[in-house]
Amino acid sequence: MLENNQIAPAFSSKNQDGKVIELSSFKGQKNVILYFYPKDDTPGCTIEANDFTALAAKFTALDTVVIGVSKDSCSSHVDFINKFDLKLDLLADESGEVCESYDVWQEKEKNGVKKMAILRSTFIITKDGVLAEALYGVSHEGHAQAMLEKVQQL
Repeated sequence: MLENNQIAPAFSSKNQDGKVIELSSFKGQKNVILYFYPKDDTPGCTIEANDFTALAAKFTALDTVVIGVSKDSCSSHVDFINKFDLKLDLLADESGEVCESYDVWQEKEKNGVKKMAILRSTFIITKDGVLAEALYGVSHEGHAQAMLEKVQQL
């Protein structure tokens, strides 16, 4: 697992529009909240995305971009964004490369059945490319507000 004060792993992945988004493009300019969630248009993931969207202007005022990541396709992300009028980029990590580099692709057990899935996690990356926060197994409830408060302290 990643830890606070490490250099954030580089990433490059397509967003909902098929545009490649790279961590390096934000260096020296923006803080990045990179949050990983299991699946588009599911209850917890929808709450989390809507909460980040509701605070989008506040994050922007703090030179911070919010990027969600799941293994869903670009077209799934487009549908999710349009359905809820989301104001953030969603990366389509279909290969799982970004999930693995951030160590969020983990084995979960539910009803006695083990399977691999994305562990809901969030990383706050400073303008210098350092992990200010590496949070694994977060709850969606109140999470966006908590991340805003952490960014305000940077």
